[in-house]
Amino acid sequence: MAKTPGNHGKHWTPEAVSQLNDLAKKNTPTRVIGLKMQRTPEAVAQKASQEKISLKPTNQSPYNRRKP
Repeated sequence: MAKTPGNHGKHWTPEAVSQLNDLAKKNTPTRVIGLKMQRTPEAVAQKASQEKISLKPTNQSPYNRRKP
């Protein structure tokens, strides 16, 4: 059975939401955000959705197209 994260079941503080927003703006993957914040990737994705924080990477071109 998997080990539960340190913040399992705890409420999100305003500081934690701010940290989530900062990490999302830096294109940090959801799994890495979860490790840094000691939360599951599912919890990170759910809170980001509630706070309307986009976790989509912003620096990738669509459909693997590159400029010549």
